[in-house]
Amino acid sequence: MKDTVILGHDVAARKAAAAKASIAASAGLTIAKLAAGVWSGSLALISEAGHSAADVAATVLTYYAVRQAEKPADEKHHYGHAKVESLAALIETGLLFGLALIVAVQAALRLQGGELAIDAGWPAFAALGGSIIVDFFRSRRLAAVAKETQSDALAADALHFSSDLVSSALVVVGLLATRAGFPQGDALAAMGVAAFIAVAGWRLGRRTVATLLDAAPQEIVPRVDAILRATQGVIAVERLRLRMAGPKLMGEAVIGVSRTLPLERAARIKDDAAAAIVEAFPGALVALAAQPIALDDETVLERILLVAARRRLQVHRIIAQQIGERLSITLDLELDGAMPQGQAHAIATSLEQAILEEFGPAVEIETHIEPLEPHLLNGRDAEPHTRSRIEEALARHAAQLGTLTSIHDVRVRETADGLVVNYHCCVDPRLSVEAVHTAVDATERAIRAEFPEILRIAGHAEIDDHM
Repeated sequence: MKDTVILGHDVAARKAAAAKASIAASAGLTIAKLAAGVWSGSLALISEAGHSAADVAATVLTYYAVRQAEKPADEKHHYGHAKVESLAALIETGLLFGLALIVAVQAALRLQGGELAIDAGWPAFAALGGSIIVDFFRSRRLAAVAKETQSDALAADALHFSSDLVSSALVVVGLLATRAGFPQGDALAAMGVAAFIAVAGWRLGRRTVATLLDAAPQEIVPRVDAILRATQGVIAVERLRLRMAGPKLMGEAVIGVSRTLPLERAARIKDDAAAAIVEAFPGALVALAAQPIALDDETVLERILLVAARRRLQVHRIIAQQIGERLSITLDLELDGAMPQGQAHAIATSLEQAILEEFGPAVEIETHIEPLEPHLLNGRDAEPHTRSRIEEALARHAAQLGTLTSIHDVRVRETADGLVVNYHCCVDPRLSVEAVHTAVDATERAIRAEFPEILRIAGHAEIDDHM
């Protein structure tokens, strides 16, 4: 089950409300602990009051950070302001380490100074009990909101206040030890509080520094890699770089796609991969680039067509022969019939050079240039007797060959350049494409020899279901 993620204006509202509630709680706990600590003379409790005072400063900073982090990108901050939260968490780390040092020094001085009367009465235990209850519910709420909004600053506060539970419990233990006749218990409890404050600062600082230094999120990288590889059309993940900017996943990736794909298909593959990442990580900004990759099973024909397609050239009748260790390629190149021969020859030479780069210099290439009709012909249906004569001839020649049957749907159109003939026929589905093509070509050559006025004749072979 995926984590619930809140989007839009609700993100800022939830984060701000949680930060305000945390500020109020920290201020109240600071006053209660300080009053009880001064009344009882407990260094551990006064240290806890100092800890809570640091919490007030930290939560005020968090409130400011979550408001700034929601600002959109501008001319100076192209990636937004999300890292303000990480900066706030880093400052909070410094406050924690400073407080831990002060508490540890004061505890050491008290241990060296001898016994000190401590009145561990009910006000002290009441303040600590209230602190434990408030910190328990506060840390749970902050953790939940941080998870929903993916906030570094709130997550830092949640971690901080969960550690406060343990430090408050240590103070209780120290006060109980003092009442039981062990006066050093309070100072030792203060040492424990200092240790827990330092541990909280270390955990928070390690995570914050990693974010500020754009460390790769180790738990997310393999998930994004798997998403990319699972996208249909992606052959490989050539490069993947990710980082966190506050709650947002950002980065770049280079995916490998077959180089024989058209540009539109490669673009769709990129779009599909990006959509899959956003579905798994809402708000993610991962720039994708597609890198063409040569597949091991590419045929010579596919490679030649790819070279021609890159130059937007039409080629057909490609014949490749293996003559010993030498590859021989012959192809027809279609160019504008009105183009000067010198320009056409230059284009053909460029294509041949590109094919040499694809296959290597030990390749023999012969290019035949054919005129490509660029204009639209105006046609009309031919006279019925003309159509009947051609249909009869088609049936006669097809019968002589024995391969094509059921000549039908014969259409004959007259144009200024000659007749254009289209027809359908049936063939045995077990025949090869080459065999059918040979029979169609033979029939068409015979028809054109009988009717020289034909400009173009094209036959469409269908499957004979009765064979």
